[in-house]
Amino acid sequence: MLNDFQSINVFTLTTGDIFVNILVAFLCGLFISFLYKVTYRGPGFSISFVNSIILLSMITAVVIMVIGNNLARAFGLVGAMSIIRFRTAVKETQDIVFIFFGLAIGMAAGVGYHKMAIIGTLIIGLIIFIFSKSKISGVKQEEYLLQFMFTGTNGDKVPPYNSVLKKYCQKTKIINLKSVGEDDQLELSYYVKLKDKKQSDRFIKDLSSVEGVDYVNLFFDEERF
Repeated sequence: MLNDFQSINVFTLTTGDIFVNILVAFLCGLFISFLYKVTYRGPGFSISFVNSIILLSMITAVVIMVIGNNLARAFGLVGAMSIIRFRTAVKETQDIVFIFFGLAIGMAAGVGYHKMAIIGTLIIGLIIFIFSKSKISGVKQEEYLLQFMFTGTNGDKVPPYNSVLKKYCQKTKIINLKSVGEDDQLELSYYVKLKDKKQSDRFIKDLSSVEGVDYVNLFFDEERF
C-alpha cells in the first residue's frame, strides 16, 4: 500500500515539455513584473522584488514539475519548505497580490496549462492596469505630508513658520519632531490639508523663505512636489 502511494506519478515530461513550461513561466513572469513597475504607487520601489517575481514564476513551475502527481513528493516538499524563514516583511498589499499572481501563473505553466497561464496573465493584468489608472477603486487623498528642517533660538515661543501654516493649511497635525545636530536644529513632519491645492508651490516657497527653515518637502500620493 505504501509503495503504491509513493509510486503515483503519471505526470510524465519530456525535455521539450520542461523547456516550454519554464519558458512560458518566464514570459508570463516578465509581463507580471513589467505590470508591477507600471502600476506601482507605493514608496520605496524595489528592483529586486521585480526580478523576484520573474524567478518566482519559473521556480514555481519547476516545483510543480518535480512534484507531478506524486503525493509523497508533495508532502516532502512541504516539510522541506517549513525550515525556511522569511525575514523580509511585505509592506504593501499590492506586493502580496503580485506574489500570489506569480505563484498561480507558475503553477499553471508547470502543469502544462500554457493557454491558461497566458490568458490568465493577460486578463488579470488588464484588470490590474485598468484599476490602477482609473479612479473606480481610488480614495480621494486630502492630506499631504510636509517635512522640513528648522533652526530656532531658545527665546522663540511661537515658531515663525506657524503663520505660514495657518495661511495655507486648513488643518495641520504634527507626526514627528526630532532633534538633529547640536545647533538647536529640528526635523519636523506634519500631515497638512491645504486650503487650496493649487497654492502648493507658493506654500513651499513662502515656507522656505522663513528664517531658520530649510529642506522643505511636500509629499502627495507618494509623489514629491
